[in-house]
Amino acid sequence: MNYLSVADTAKKWNMSERTVRNYCANGKIPEAFLTGKTWNIPKNAMKPGRINTHAATPQTLLEILKVEHDAKTSGGIYHKVQIDLTYNSNHIEGSRLTHDQTRYIFETNTIGFPTESMNVDDIIETANHFKCIDMIIARSKFALSESFIKELHRTLKSGTSDWRRGWFAVGDYKRLPNEVGGKETTLPEKVPSEMRELLATYNAVQGKTLDEIIDFHVRFESIHPFQDGNGRVGRLIMFKECLRNGIVPFIIDDAMKMFYYRGLDEWNSEKGYLRDTCLSAQDTFKEYLDYFRIAY
Repeated sequence: MNYLSVADTAKKWNMSERTVRNYCANGKIPEAFLTGKTWNIPKNAMKPGRINTHAATPQTLLEILKVEHDAKTSGGIYHKVQIDLTYNSNHIEGSRLTHDQTRYIFETNTIGFPTESMNVDDIIETANHFKCIDMIIARSKFALSESFIKELHRTLKSGTSDWRRGWFAVGDYKRLPNEVGGKETTLPEKVPSEMRELLATYNAVQGKTLDEIIDFHVRFESIHPFQDGNGRVGRLIMFKECLRNGIVPFIIDDAMKMFYYRGLDEWNSEKGYLRDTCLSAQDTFKEYLDYFRIAY
């Protein structure tokens, strides 16, 4: 896909550069994405129409998530996604917070566990994960970019003990080699080029299928671009990309962890295992949507 700058787009549409930037920032130009501080706008993008001040009742999952977020609605699908996605994704990575404790932090923004000692990083990363979910909802229409992925990681790890370690590189690619499940991952010096290649290949495809989203996830996890937090960032990206492409999203339940790991290992030789795991998780999410009477 070919892209134009803000200046070129402003000339093409006969409007100010500031207006074009605002369109990009508010998600009104599908497929536009940031590289650093520079917007890349598809050459074939359509000029956004005038905003209807009498907005229709939200119908899609994404619309409802945004409305419930803005209204701070309690007990709806946004509330459930925040708690279930955060709890399960953190638990897969070893967090010891329970589902009820995760819910308590989200609902009260306080900590009150008098009978137990808790890991401070578990608590901080839980609160940070809530912010990450808000980010993927707000930026769901944007194409994936290195800057956004790094921003997710920075938000997730901000204020943790890793944040205070200079070698850890919060919000940037890893500086030291790491393994996942005993397997070697991409060496630090090769991460930038492999991430650029992965994103270029993925973003060149319009109207992603579920398999293409899963394939991106597998390749992202095999690169393992960050020192830690790759799994959570990767699963946030999958949820975002499902929203962006009109696919029912899903939450990998902690109970499915071993099936999920096996599926990641076998994807390149047998796609059915991970695909079936994701489809099973998707069926569970459809039950949520049925309960809240949200069409899909």
